[in-house]
Amino acid sequence: MAQTETKVLTAHVPLLLAEKIDQAAARLERSRGWIVKQALSAWIDQEEERSRMTREALADVDGGRVIDHQVVQA
Repeated sequence: MAQTETKVLTAHVPLLLAEKIDQAAARLERSRGWIVKQALSAWIDQEEERSRMTREALADVDGGRVIDHQVVQA
């Protein structure tokens, strides 16, 4: 199996969140690190999609592809 390069990140998290991570790790029989990697990957994917959609919406505004507020209200 090929190894990928990694980097250790350190973060202080509230105790309740750390306990929830530990509970999820135990329930899924995975490591705490695996849980954190999954969560970070999902968050990054979500933020990248949000950014893409924002840029797309701004391009629509710049291109005049908008709906008048009164039309929306009606």
